[in-house]
Amino acid sequence: MITTHKLARGTSAAAAALAVLLAGCSKPAPSASQAGGAAALPRIRFKTDWYPQAEHGGFYQALARGFYRDAGIDVDIVPGGPGILVPQLMLSGQADIAMGRSDDILVFADQGLPFVIVGAYMEHDPQAILVHEEDTVRTFADLNNRTLMAVPGVHWIDFLKRRYHIDFRQIPSNFGIAQFMSDSTFIQQCFVTNEPYYVRKNGGHPRTLLLSDSGYDPYRIIFTTQAFLRDHPQEVRRFVAASIHGWDDFMNGDPSPGEALIAVRNTNMTKEFMEYSIKAMRDAHIISGKPELGERLGMMTRARMQEQVDALSQLKIIPGSLVLETIVRFDFLPPELQAAK
Repeated sequence: MITTHKLARGTSAAAAALAVLLAGCSKPAPSASQAGGAAALPRIRFKTDWYPQAEHGGFYQALARGFYRDAGIDVDIVPGGPGILVPQLMLSGQADIAMGRSDDILVFADQGLPFVIVGAYMEHDPQAILVHEEDTVRTFADLNNRTLMAVPGVHWIDFLKRRYHIDFRQIPSNFGIAQFMSDSTFIQQCFVTNEPYYVRKNGGHPRTLLLSDSGYDPYRIIFTTQAFLRDHPQEVRRFVAASIHGWDDFMNGDPSPGEALIAVRNTNMTKEFMEYSIKAMRDAHIISGKPELGERLGMMTRARMQEQVDALSQLKIIPGSLVLETIVRFDFLPPELQAAK
């Protein structure tokens, strides 16, 4: 089977497993000084959702270029991988801050899990629908009566059906592209930064429909637990600011320090593939957003977060009574980003 990186996972099955950990919420990470070091910086264990890759580039750039240390924190980037539930690790005290999607965290918070969003590192989600160039699917409405391979439990499936008044058959993802390569009518979920690269490498001609263009538009976010935020507010604030600095430097400067660190920690990452992913993020305005819409790197607005709450409420995934300010803290953004409404 031809395999690729990761596809986003749903939240419904994970939430039940996470609930049992409420009594053991995240504990503050011990600093190196507590382990015997002298005058060490406060330590933060940052959990990613997959192996090191360009989609994590800003965080590795901040580490490689010393932005975290300059901000007065000692950051340890802890990679994820298949079968790893990042929120579960957070609740069991094995990580302090993590990356995720804003819609997932809204759902988890509604189910009583003590997470709080403190920043955004991608203005738009890189998830997309992957089709062959010759396929008749040109818009989301064209998915009507087709079959789509996607991760079970993702919320955008119901959104597409409701928004475009369509129906289609869903089959569970196998996290590969073998079926796509062997069937010119096959359609599947993908990342614009990932699967199209492998399809082309194997002689295919893909097209993508970016899911954020459908109207379902979550941020990729930085989140922590209520307990860690309460006990370490300055460390969280510094982490958010240094991470945004890292992403700016990675996307608009020389990304080679971050790329080199990623390659050391994940030997499957080639320079060619990382450059493809960076270009895909630029072309689709994944990181910085669209300036004509008033978007910019690191921006996170109440209006757009409320739109996500409203969309999930209309799908009856969460109640409309969810109080946004209990789940999202805009005051941990750098000052120049806090004015956004």
